Amino acid sequence: MKKTETVTVMILGKEYQVSCPADEQGELLQAARQLDERMRTIRQSGSVIGLERIAVMAALNLSHDLLLAKQASAANERVVNRVANKLDATLALSRKANNSNG
Repeated sequence: MKKTETVTVMILGKEYQVSCPADEQGELLQAARQLDERMRTIRQSGSVIGLERIAVMAALNLSHDLLLAKQASAANERVVNRVANKLDATLALSRKANNSNG
């Protein structure tokens, strides 16, 4: 079982205690900084009022970014698979040609 530790993060000037696996503290702190930055940007825009609404908008924005990243990753994976299939076909043809000549 992974050892968990409590980490203090600051979001919009407020401290939050969050438990996470000891080996994931860096990622948690980075995520908290990113969330804090998004929430500050939304708050400074003045178009959203209230901490809860700011948090929801930040969550939606981050979720959208994640969705786009997953779509890009899937597209890249398809390209890599196509290239790998072409390489496999080329290698198979090369082996066949070598066996015919040998």
